[in-house]
Amino acid sequence: MTTDTALDRLVNDLASADPVVRDEGAYVALSRLLLDGGVNDDDRAWVAEAMLDRLEHERAEARSFAPLVLALLVNIGDFDESWVSSVARWYIHEDDLRGHDEQVGWVHAVAHGADFFGECGAAGFGDAHELLEALARRLVVHTRMVWRDQEDDRVACALALVLTRDDVDEVTALSWLAHVRSLFETGAHGPVPAEVSNTMRTLRSLHVALGEQVLHDGRPVVVPHADVVRHAVRDLLSGITPWFWRTRST
Repeated sequence: MTTDTALDRLVNDLASADPVVRDEGAYVALSRLLLDGGVNDDDRAWVAEAMLDRLEHERAEARSFAPLVLALLVNIGDFDESWVSSVARWYIHEDDLRGHDEQVGWVHAVAHGADFFGECGAAGFGDAHELLEALARRLVVHTRMVWRDQEDDRVACALALVLTRDDVDEVTALSWLAHVRSLFETGAHGPVPAEVSNTMRTLRSLHVALGEQVLHDGRPVVVPHADVVRHAVRDLLSGITPWFWRTRST
């Protein structure tokens, strides 16, 4: 336990069932404290351990705020390799995919997890293939929840930020799309499964972004294999709506 009682209170309040206490109070205050450099090394390490433990919490909203705090720590330069595997295990298997709930407030597990992987990508932390795999596997897991609160944009952003890394070669940049290809190949007539709808919209968001200027913290970043990935995404999407558009001949 940290000796900083104010910090201890903020971390406890992040697990509050009251969205005002959790969303508008604890998270906002903790974000400001961390980004302003108001927490020392030992206490930041304690916060990280508390967040890793929080991934096992009984309530989804308490679990989902943990990777968001870890993303803040990554943003200021803290990182441990174990964070990626721990968050990935939670992220892929989390079954409460609500965005905003009128009673609970923000749950947003998909978006918050994506923010963590995106920050790791932007900072050059962790194995790029592992980051892309976690995001892709979250996309294709069977679910009944169609995302409605820009989760698709947040996952697309995270993918783009991982793809900014200098250590991502062309093979790695494309490898995660194998999960998407397998998902689309299982398609059949009838209602579109939620995970397919979520994946299609995420790919469309990524396709747009890679043709424009990707940003991180408001600053432009370079995606070395943007054209290659964009063309691969285009080819996958072309098979989803062949009645709507086709690839332009050169």
